[in-house]
Amino acid sequence: MSAIANANLPDAHGHFGPFGGRYVPETLMHPLMELEAEYFGTQHDAEFQRELSYYLKEFVGRPTPLYFAERLTRELGGAKIYLKREDLLHTGAHKINNAMGQILLAKRMAKTRIIAETGAGQHGVATATVAAMFGLKCVIYMGAVDCERQALNVYRMKMLGAEVVPVHAGQKTLKEAVNEAMRDWVTNVRSTHYILGTAYGAHPYPVMVRNFQRIIGDEARAQILEQEKRLPDLLIACVGGGSNSIGLFYPFLEDASVRMVGVEAGGEGILPEKHAARFQGGSLGVLQGTRSYILQDEHGQIQSTYSVSAGLDYAAVGPEHAWLHDQKRVEYSYATDDVALAAFQKLARLEGIIPALESSHAVAEAIRCVPKMSKDQIVIVNISGRGDKDVAQVAARIKL
Repeated sequence: MSAIANANLPDAHGHFGPFGGRYVPETLMHPLMELEAEYFGTQHDAEFQRELSYYLKEFVGRPTPLYFAERLTRELGGAKIYLKREDLLHTGAHKINNAMGQILLAKRMAKTRIIAETGAGQHGVATATVAAMFGLKCVIYMGAVDCERQALNVYRMKMLGAEVVPVHAGQKTLKEAVNEAMRDWVTNVRSTHYILGTAYGAHPYPVMVRNFQRIIGDEARAQILEQEKRLPDLLIACVGGGSNSIGLFYPFLEDASVRMVGVEAGGEGILPEKHAARFQGGSLGVLQGTRSYILQDEHGQIQSTYSVSAGLDYAAVGPEHAWLHDQKRVEYSYATDDVALAAFQKLARLEGIIPALESSHAVAEAIRCVPKMSKDQIVIVNISGRGDKDVAQVAARIKL
């Protein structure tokens, strides 16, 4: 395995090799360029970094533990398994790392209104939370199907003062929610900042979200060196748009000894419109502002997707993941619904941790590959969120 020098990507135009870029209506070019200038201006702004660090520690709950999963390790009989506990963050998932960074940018740009899209609802809750914190108006777009299967998170957003707009177009899931959020932004661009929730979209969102999420990998790296005095052999994380996974992977990309696996949603199997595994059935295309691997037919029409996990149910993948896939630096596998649900139960029963269905896909990959590894090897699995939001949906599938 070779390392990859990724530190200089994306380039000045937001490209990761042939992926990424900025494919948006003319009306969005100026706000994106304004956001880019503001974001990169904060990189060397000590006051911004101090403020962000303060809120991440005192409000969000960082650092999160890197927890040795002793019983799961013993059960699988292979490598030692550590869990990066993003599920312990305020609001219950990694999403708030990025939402906090972006709300501070919105304040600097004197925006008075926040919009966001959400699938599983965790990004919507995180956005509603930080908007409430700073007293900004907040509107969340969510597919009508996702509103039903994540009713708990819809109510949480409303309790936090956000307006939740169900989207009834198309498949009524995440892709349509993004479409509506982009339409809103075009209309209200002067007063509004769009807190995009994943490492996707037009430049600078993929690099900005990655950098707000890289704290996951930075912490995990320092923690494993402290606990084991060496780097891990394998990192595993689920991949929807790809923010929790790129957040874990990015600080290790130049370490040739560290293998990485991103786990997509296999749904009911790799058949058209039965899954959301872009690297299994996708092809190169442009969707919602960026160029990447997309599930589309031979005419370029976006295919329907499916996953038991609303947060992984998306037709495209972040452009940096597309680049890392083609460079063969990161491997991408998938877990079907049934396998993810079994992993959900196993982690709950063995470790007392109920993971999000998204994270259960990563746990499933660990269950598959850890028994083939030696006992002196080390695996880190990113538990990107907790499963409270998924209990009703799981209960409908599994009778206890």
